[in-house]
Amino acid sequence: MPSKVTLRTLNTLRERGTPAVFITAYDYPTATFAERAGVDMILVGDSAAMTMMGLPNTLGISMDEMIVFVRSVCRAAKRTFVVGDLPFLSYQPSDETAVLNAGRFITEGCDAVKCEGGVRVAARVRAMVNAGINVMGHLGLTPQNIGQLSGYRVQGKTRAAVDQLVDDAIALQEAGAFAILLEAMPAVAAEYVRERVDILVYGIGAGPHVDGQLVISHDILGNFVGDIAPRFAKQYASIGSQVEQVFRSYAEDVRSASFPALEHCYPIEPLHEAEIQGCRAQRHTAN
Repeated sequence: MPSKVTLRTLNTLRERGTPAVFITAYDYPTATFAERAGVDMILVGDSAAMTMMGLPNTLGISMDEMIVFVRSVCRAAKRTFVVGDLPFLSYQPSDETAVLNAGRFITEGCDAVKCEGGVRVAARVRAMVNAGINVMGHLGLTPQNIGQLSGYRVQGKTRAAVDQLVDDAIALQEAGAFAILLEAMPAVAAEYVRERVDILVYGIGAGPHVDGQLVISHDILGNFVGDIAPRFAKQYASIGSQVEQVFRSYAEDVRSASFPALEHCYPIEPLHEAEIQGCRAQRHTAN
């Protein structure tokens, strides 16, 4: 069995110029498949609010709900590096809140946590790192700040915006973050940020010039139920339509009484069957 992916593993990948493979998972089966496929990192994302719970954005998911997803993933991911995504208001209020909630993820089996923001959350990042917790930052399109960003918009499209991203990235690095996730920005902007920090930089919709790529598993599987279809997501399958067709076929078989067939039923010894049938006949006669 391949050895456990650690921070040392991830830094070695960067030194070799090999991009890390990073994907979301929210349940035991998906994490199992990712582990078998040799994925390097799993994010148990607060995107579960949308992919698993049908909410319109990521703001409505709670820590307790995230813990359920984290537990499920960590039961399967023994080799893969697992990052737990701190949900909205689980770290912003205070250093103590951040440390306690991040600690819950770690005790459930996560290798690290992720939080959104730069300069304004640097104190929280430092507190978590000082508590012995690996922290990944998240810059660019930060869904927990969707109201301030006026929706799901591409970030880092001007020099001033990129300079702000650099300031935020440096603040995260100085606070002790081991990595930063850059979301939804031009490739040149992400490359510019990466060149100005010494920690790992991953991307989701941030081009190829980063240390690894994150995707939402539902996007590449084609089973996301919602209206968002990001340009950067490559769909490798259409699992959703296949599942729908399977359910349609099942419904047709049930309604036509072709399921269950004889091969789907448990056998019984002829003698016992005859006895039961005899009892049924007597009851029908009595009635």
